[in-house]
Amino acid sequence: MTVLLELDGVSKSYGALKAVDSLSLALAAGEALAVIGPNGAGKTTLFNLITGDVAPTQGRVLFDGADMTAMAPHARSRLGIGRSYQIPHPFANMSVFENLLVGAIYGGRKGERESYGRCCDVLRVTGLYDKANAPARTLTLLQRKRLELARALAIEPKLLLLDEIAGGLTEFECGELVKTIRDIHAGGTTIVWIEHIVHALLSVASRLIVMNFGQVLAQGDPRDVMNEPRVREVYMGMPVS
Repeated sequence: MTVLLELDGVSKSYGALKAVDSLSLALAAGEALAVIGPNGAGKTTLFNLITGDVAPTQGRVLFDGADMTAMAPHARSRLGIGRSYQIPHPFANMSVFENLLVGAIYGGRKGERESYGRCCDVLRVTGLYDKANAPARTLTLLQRKRLELARALAIEPKLLLLDEIAGGLTEFECGELVKTIRDIHAGGTTIVWIEHIVHALLSVASRLIVMNFGQVLAQGDPRDVMNEPRVREVYMGMPVS
């Protein structure tokens, strides 16, 4: 097993609050990992620690065997870490294609000519090819979610972090997005996906982590983990007798 991402005893504190508490995690190259937990469990903070949006209070973050704990977010992007955000914030007055081009050139450190080809490929994968010249502000919610995914893919990531990308979609729209994510993973991209729509996660992920109070409460095969009494109690509010 080739370890792509490793968190070694990572913590993030805000005063007395520990958003992430001594968390250790190893992610294999090619894996699809799902992360769930109640609100405030530390899931988004975990992503922020991986991307460098926040610095850990203690611990190390390693990628491809190199310590990137002190590395800036743009440098991590250029190593091959792409991310979507819960709420899409595209460059509203730019076209869909221009949004991708910014990511490919500045986030992926690619030349302009090479970036054009990459962006066209990503538009096809994400179902946005016919919207390439449309201003981002004119897109529907599903299309904005797809654009968020496309911008992350434009850097040609080794690791793709998805933060509640299915939130707010209809059942049909969610299904269409899941198909796209499944295809991306099948193409060899390593994925970590935070989501409250559990059935979407279970259709893609091979391992599930449940977080609570900044720590890993349970992990393993997704269906086995979801059947654990402590997970049902903490995550789904089901009392365990």
